[in-house]
Amino acid sequence: MNTQSPLSDISFHFVEANGIRIRLATAGEAGPLVLLVHGWPESWFSWRHQIRALAEAGYRVVAPDMRGYGSTDAPPAVEDYDIRQLAGDVVGILDALGEEKALLVGHDWGAIVAWHTALLYPHRFSGLVAMSVPYRGRPSRPDDEAWKQKFADRFFYVLYHQTPGVAEIEYDADPYGLLLRLYQSPGAPREAPEITDRHYKAGGWIKRLGKPKGLPDWLSQEELDYFIEELQRAGFRGGLNYYRNLRRNWEITTELEGATVEMPTLFIGGAGDSVLAGATREQLVDTLGTVCQDLRDVVLLPEAGHWIQQERPQEVNAALLQFVRTLG
Repeated sequence: MNTQSPLSDISFHFVEANGIRIRLATAGEAGPLVLLVHGWPESWFSWRHQIRALAEAGYRVVAPDMRGYGSTDAPPAVEDYDIRQLAGDVVGILDALGEEKALLVGHDWGAIVAWHTALLYPHRFSGLVAMSVPYRGRPSRPDDEAWKQKFADRFFYVLYHQTPGVAEIEYDADPYGLLLRLYQSPGAPREAPEITDRHYKAGGWIKRLGKPKGLPDWLSQEELDYFIEELQRAGFRGGLNYYRNLRRNWEITTELEGATVEMPTLFIGGAGDSVLAGATREQLVDTLGTVCQDLRDVVLLPEAGHWIQQERPQEVNAALLQFVRTLG
């Protein structure tokens, strides 16, 4: 277990929250609390640029290894990773730190967790920043059901992640191969993929992703190695269990039908992020405006991809700081 942070200005602490032990990367001794929630397949380290910028601006910053990641506990059961447990972890961190409220920031799966935590516990947060994954309201049916109908027997990574004991075997065997392929900017030069058959039965995900011809300019080899080390420590199973709760999450949150986000909200994304499927800023404003009571802004960075807070840290930090200063 790593007990010392690789960055001298960021330290590690552990808290007991929601029945598990959670490792926190922290900076800043005082000031309003900002809680940064990472996605898949990442760790607290994906927020390294934001932790420093926010702490230097006078905020107390906390970035946990989420349940199932890094040095945080990884419970064994799939249902231990449903959205109520994940939201309970976030609120439990506030309780363990003796904080009544925080600014909540989430990226990727962390954005999904942040949206739902803000809906379930609105009184605990002064504001919400979601990155890369917008909220469109409670769907009429579970996402996995819609995707199964859309993709049928064709490969789609979210459906590939559904079956326990499949994707984690592939990813645990080659974490470098997976992360090298995922941690890239849009349009990165790649070799041809080894698997071109679109059917599910043709194989797993890594060989469907063309091998990049180098690292992006925003990620060093040392940084990639750290991500890999952290994912190897916990294995991929816990993070994949987030995907395996899509149907359960829909079933256990019926009270969110028609619910909207009450607090001031900012959305940040990359125009080249495949998750956004080419949505324009105006389209995102329209979509988010129906589910957010106080949407302050949508920042869509041109030529940026999914790993937005690492790809474009200066612009993300500027947007974050401008937003948090309006909260008082």
